[in-house]
Amino acid sequence: MSVTQRRGRRIMMSPDELDAFLAAERTCRVATVSGDGAPHVSALWFAWDGISLWLFSITRSKRWADLRKDQRMAVVIDSGVEYGELRGVELSGTAVLSPEPSRAGEPRPGIDPPEQLFARKYFGMDTMPDDGKHAWIRLTPDAIASWDFRKLADLQARP
Repeated sequence: MSVTQRRGRRIMMSPDELDAFLAAERTCRVATVSGDGAPHVSALWFAWDGISLWLFSITRSKRWADLRKDQRMAVVIDSGVEYGELRGVELSGTAVLSPEPSRAGEPRPGIDPPEQLFARKYFGMDTMPDDGKHAWIRLTPDAIASWDFRKLADLQARP
């Protein structure tokens, strides 16, 4: 997916860079809107399938309760310590909550592929254990903004 951003085009990530970054990074920050309109931000692990961001969330969390009432969501994944190393992605759109997963050995075509990505990324396994407390949130972004400040050095070196 490629979404053109207005500012920072020279430092935005290419689609391949974006995919590689999201495959490598492990923690994101998820922003939701609480019932009183206040923002709520929490950290989660995620998997990126090239189209959607998949978040494995506790269904009794404030985040889940917020998304049941208002599905708008933004997610930031970033890395770097020094200014010239900063890289990141902001994805925003409407969250889709999956029903609580049933793991009675039944195939789930829409959930199995991202679940395998997630299980491999975080646990080195092909399947996830069922704890009965988690379910999937899918964000297929309406907007993506990215930045890679490492590209600034290249821009400043040009005559």
